[in-house]
Amino acid sequence: MNAVNGIDPSVPPSGPGCADCEAGGGWWFHLRRCAQCGHIGCCDSSPAQHATGHARATGHPIMRSYEPGESWFWSYDGDEMYESGPDLAPPASHPADQPVPGPADRVPANWSDLLH
Repeated sequence: MNAVNGIDPSVPPSGPGCADCEAGGGWWFHLRRCAQCGHIGCCDSSPAQHATGHARATGHPIMRSYEPGESWFWSYDGDEMYESGPDLAPPASHPADQPVPGPADRVPANWSDLLH
């Protein structure tokens, strides 16, 4: 990835889970991290799709996977995936022992039926 507009490597993530799901008592499938402000949101397969909502509301164009072992970036401006990019402030992912989907106490039994 050559683009640095929309990326601030010094900003840490907002927390270990989707900030909006946490605030509203929801749950997520996978997590994404805004590369500009560190906001953690849930992926587009999750019921609430907070990462995309954050990008639309703020104009922050780039997000990174917040899943263990994944380092890809997504550009909303270009609808383009990048295999890698600059290192961001740690941590690089949610805790490895955090369940997917999560958080465990809020995931409904029929969660797979609720994915997009």
